[in-house]
Amino acid sequence: MTKTNITPNTVTLDQPIKRGESEITSVELRKPASGELRGLNLTDLLQMDVTALQRVLPRISSPTLTEAEVAALDPADLLQLGSTVAGFLLPKAAK
Repeated sequence: MTKTNITPNTVTLDQPIKRGESEITSVELRKPASGELRGLNLTDLLQMDVTALQRVLPRISSPTLTEAEVAALDPADLLQLGSTVAGFLLPKAAK
């Protein structure tokens, strides 16, 4: 049995992203700093607005996703990533 190092902020994609000859099967997100939220409405992120997610996910994802890759995501994958982002914005007391 092998152990995998998947953090709670890692999302395994239902539909991998094709990038050249490789595939991205999982994306790790990190909590954004205030500067990485510039130009965004926090309410839009909490409501998982697609346009807001397309702007913030490239700033906080590893491997770094492009806006075009985010726009082409399967809706189920976008929902998983958006839920993780929304969770970052909640205070500890609300979790």
